[in-house]
Amino acid sequence: MSARSNRELTVARLMRGPTLVVPPEVTAEAVRRGARLLRWRRVLRRVLWTVLFAAAVAFAVWAALAHPWVAPPSETTPPVTGW
Repeated sequence: MSARSNRELTVARLMRGPTLVVPPEVTAEAVRRGARLLRWRRVLRRVLWTVLFAAAVAFAVWAALAHPWVAPPSETTPPVTGW
């Protein structure tokens, strides 16, 4: 017997079993905790997007001021003049 068919038989046995009643206070507590979890996730997502946006703006400002794509002038040899 494979593991999958064993799991399917276990699930089928559980489905045929008696239906359990959940007390109302458990449901209310679960809803309260779920709402709090969703609120924290929403706040965290907004904070992360704000930080990402601020980092992108800071990088753009730095790149505009520093011009990192321009090679620095060579300082190893003096300029050649008077040829």
